[in-house]
Amino acid sequence: MTKFANVDDYIAALPENLREVATTLRPIVNAALPGSVEAMYHASPTWSAGEAAGKNLVCLMKAYSSYVTFALWKGQLIDDGSGRLEASAREMAHVKLRSVEDIDADLFTGWLKQARDLEVTATAR
Repeated sequence: MTKFANVDDYIAALPENLREVATTLRPIVNAALPGSVEAMYHASPTWSAGEAAGKNLVCLMKAYSSYVTFALWKGQLIDDGSGRLEASAREMAHVKLRSVEDIDADLFTGWLKQARDLEVTATAR
C-alpha cells in the first residue's frame, strides 16, 4: 500500500474517474465542516472535529478500484431520509460514489453537519 503524505497527494494518485469524484467531494466536506482537521489517517483522507488528525473523526473518503467510499463515523445515528447511507462497522455508515453524479451536495452537507454535531456532543461529555 502506498503511503501518502497528504490528501493532495492521495487524490493526485487516483485514476482520473475516481480523482474527479474525490475532487468534487472534498470541497463539499470542507465547506460543511469549517475548522475541521483534514489529514491522512490510517491511509485515507479524514476530517476530524477535534484538534488533531484522528481525534473526533467525522468522515473519511477512501478509493477502491471502481468507486470512492464516503463514510461517516457516526453515520448510523444520522437522520437519512434518502436511504442512501449503508450501515458499516460499529456506528459507521457509508455511500459508494462511482461518478460525480452520485454526489448530492445538499444531502451530503446535511449528513456532515449532523455527523459533526454528534462528534461535538460526544466530546462535550
